[in-house]
Amino acid sequence: MKAKSSVTVVRPVTADRLTGLALGALGVLAFSMSLPATRVAVQQLDPWFVAFGRAVGAALLAWAYLGLTRAPRPTRGQWRRLSVVALGVVVGFPLFTSLALTTQPSAHGAVVIAVLPAVTAVFAVVRAGERPPPLFWAAAGGGLVAVLGFLAAAGGAVRGALTAADLFLLVAVVLCGLGYAEGGALARELGGARTICWALLLSLPATVAVTLAVCVVRPPRADVLTWSAFGYLTVVSMFLGFFAWYAGLARGGVARVGQVQLAQPVLTLVWSAALLGETVGSTSIMTALGVLACVVLTQYQRGRVG
Repeated sequence: MKAKSSVTVVRPVTADRLTGLALGALGVLAFSMSLPATRVAVQQLDPWFVAFGRAVGAALLAWAYLGLTRAPRPTRGQWRRLSVVALGVVVGFPLFTSLALTTQPSAHGAVVIAVLPAVTAVFAVVRAGERPPPLFWAAAGGGLVAVLGFLAAAGGAVRGALTAADLFLLVAVVLCGLGYAEGGALARELGGARTICWALLLSLPATVAVTLAVCVVRPPRADVLTWSAFGYLTVVSMFLGFFAWYAGLARGGVARVGQVQLAQPVLTLVWSAALLGETVGSTSIMTALGVLACVVLTQYQRGRVG
């Protein structure tokens, strides 16, 4: 009887972690094109419009989704936590990356964004109460070193003193890590889709006000490619990507699934090559394999990670 009980408990946890990993990977794939798309969008559109306008468009989609699913309203405590999510991923990350990428290429941004998994893991400890074991941190650090080494070799590393764009990116990473950790923990109660949808609606008064103000000062005019990039940021980066991402964090653990982001900078360079003509050499394949090995190692560390 003891053996049967043990098997019954372990299998669902393993299934949840595998499902969380798969959903997290899908979310990372969706987010991996965010920086190149932002870089394209801010060449012709105001960065404030790119950041807040996409949030307005995504909020309209969120309103439709919540209405169709008849989602119950969050509790007072959940609204407070949703404000943290909104600060991090609806306002903070889009705004500061848009400002940074007006002067820096997406590959440069990928260097700083590479520290996002580590930042997310730190906030998972602070906000989600997770406790990754030491070997988990070692594996995550190894993947981070591999990514940074690759980006440095590819010519995307930061050289010299920090610029304003670098500071914008650092602020974006901190706010995004906070929003990821809080949203992943809250998704255990609300679900991934409803977490981002309610956060978008909570932000709507501010995002609409800023978007209208920017449109008055600088009416948006752009070509088809730029509007396509803006559309991707609205529908995928700001809306659908979070359905998978927050669901994955909730199922597999914020710190554990968050390490899948280590593959994002490499994927971002692949998209940068396709959209912006940047060269991606054979080194990217070796680095991707090294990063993948580190990500797999983080999944097999025992301890209270989620």
